[in-house]
Amino acid sequence: MLKVAVMFGGKSVEHEVSIITGLQVIENMNKEKYEPIPVYVGRDGRWYTGKDLLDISNYKDIPSLLKKCEQVVLPPVPGLNKLYYYPFRKKFMSKEYDYIDVDVIFPAFHGTHGEDGTMQGLFQLANLPYVGSGVVGSATGMDKVIMKDIFKANNLPIVNYLWFLRKEYEKNKEAMLDLIESKLKYPMFVKPANLGSSIGISKAKNRDELFDAIEIAIYYDRKIIVEEAVKDPMEVNCSVMGIDKDLEVSLCEMPVPWEEFLSYQDKYMRKEKGGKGSTTRQIPAPIPEEKTKEIQELAKKVFQILDCSGLARIDFLLEKETMKVYVNEINTIPGSFAFYLWKPLGISFEKLIDRLIEYAVERHKEYARNMYTFETTLLLKAADRGTKM
Repeated sequence: MLKVAVMFGGKSVEHEVSIITGLQVIENMNKEKYEPIPVYVGRDGRWYTGKDLLDISNYKDIPSLLKKCEQVVLPPVPGLNKLYYYPFRKKFMSKEYDYIDVDVIFPAFHGTHGEDGTMQGLFQLANLPYVGSGVVGSATGMDKVIMKDIFKANNLPIVNYLWFLRKEYEKNKEAMLDLIESKLKYPMFVKPANLGSSIGISKAKNRDELFDAIEIAIYYDRKIIVEEAVKDPMEVNCSVMGIDKDLEVSLCEMPVPWEEFLSYQDKYMRKEKGGKGSTTRQIPAPIPEEKTKEIQELAKKVFQILDCSGLARIDFLLEKETMKVYVNEINTIPGSFAFYLWKPLGISFEKLIDRLIEYAVERHKEYARNMYTFETTLLLKAADRGTKM
């Protein structure tokens, strides 16, 4: 039985969503094949484990919850790829430090410090298999500016955009507003480059609203992206699963109509306005078959270009009048599992989790084939010459 550390929470404004995602993963995991180990990462970055983390009602009072849990750490050292209790303590009658064995990491973070490649780098240094995309795929999928630049370089259809740094804007706000208006047309979307779940994102229809939108966005990131809005848009999403070029695509979905932009509260809190608890999707998306195929092929291309693995959901926008397709963004694991797009194809959430763990183990074996040493006489020559090269 594989021991799977499911990690959630984290130093992110999407902290609460991540907790729910993590507990969903544990609930739907096949307990005959896997032993889930809950690992909660607090807002301060500390890691905790314990059975009390499995009860969602305990999160009403997190400080009290954590008093019942034990703190753990993952050293970024190959060979020490276990969760060690912290402060470090010796096993009874042993010189070894006490630890929890882990076979696979299953990250269920949302947003920064988890979805952006930072945790993935730690898992890789620790030489542990982990679910989802690697450092490159996670980082590029999180940063909307780098993502758009890569899409543009690969001739993918995207909306017009520009980006700037918070320092540039604060140095001369009016000049930045002038620049944006000279390059883009209203309405526009203003977004922090490295956040999801609509946090910090605003729609601007004029200069005053543009100013307000930027003032909000700069609270959340040092880098801001502004995009032209698609006229009368329809949102269509598609999920991709697999490794390298061995990929599968899901059905396409059409979420709640974009009469107005959905905020974080709309997405996660208010059922009557399209929250996740309500019927907000049409699956399959009611679009022509050729458009479905076009989106599915674009989704696979995005997945490959960003060097993703495991699973991701790619979001698209269609202009209703022309039916022109625009690639909007990718949501890598753990940002989105999109299990509802695979269920109609006979893949339950449990089976999806099972396959993602299998992909993680398979990719780890592939990484292990890489050569990380190369013998040369460079140091011998340097030693012979002294410190001068």
